[in-house]
Amino acid sequence: MGRAYEVRKASIQKTGAAKAKLYSNFAKEIYLAAKKGVPEIDSNIDLKRMVDKAKKLQVPSDIINRAIDKAKGAGGEDYQTVVYEGFGPGASTLIIKTLTDNVNRTVSYVREAFNKVHKSLGVTNSVSYNYDYLAVMSFESNKEEEIFEALLNEGIEPVEFESEDGYITISVNPTDHNKVKDVVEKIISDVDYEFDEVGMFARDKVTLTGEDLELFNRLYALLEDIDDVTDIYHNVNLD
Repeated sequence: MGRAYEVRKASIQKTGAAKAKLYSNFAKEIYLAAKKGVPEIDSNIDLKRMVDKAKKLQVPSDIINRAIDKAKGAGGEDYQTVVYEGFGPGASTLIIKTLTDNVNRTVSYVREAFNKVHKSLGVTNSVSYNYDYLAVMSFESNKEEEIFEALLNEGIEPVEFESEDGYITISVNPTDHNKVKDVVEKIISDVDYEFDEVGMFARDKVTLTGEDLELFNRLYALLEDIDDVTDIYHNVNLD
């Protein structure tokens, strides 16, 4: 499916996002990871992975530490993940992941973005049935045979395993996310993940042109400007 190129391009786009939005999203994600388990990096693998990812994207240490300290206190924000599905211009579809402490506020902002381009939200599974929920990792390495064999020895069967242009890209069931990283990091102790995400990946892409492409770009920008939106998945080929 050629996911290697796709995810490396997406990684570049992500690191180019506005820093304020990036920092805010990571603060929420780190807070949630710390709240769900022990709020200590060495004792909470999900928290450790999230902090490592934040550091790679140069999120300041004080933002990371404040989020963890907040999770150690009583009470705090009651964030929840809410996912919306929608239909864009042409044959485009979008899945919008949000992290919010006010669902009514968030859905009104998301609906407003679709209304501005005269498109609409869909009901649950109106779009997502055409997407795969996967954990995808991409990193530079020429040890594809050794890594693939090690994964199989651990009982991990990748959905996809690609080696292209000096990069290995592995797609697996999200429940195997941390297991795969443990295997990879035993073989490559200083591995640098260019892409590392659990998310929704479109099975088939569509190509938009003209006004449809302009409207899609506008819709994407409107959604990205919403503070509560953390990820936007879509089926549009932007090559």
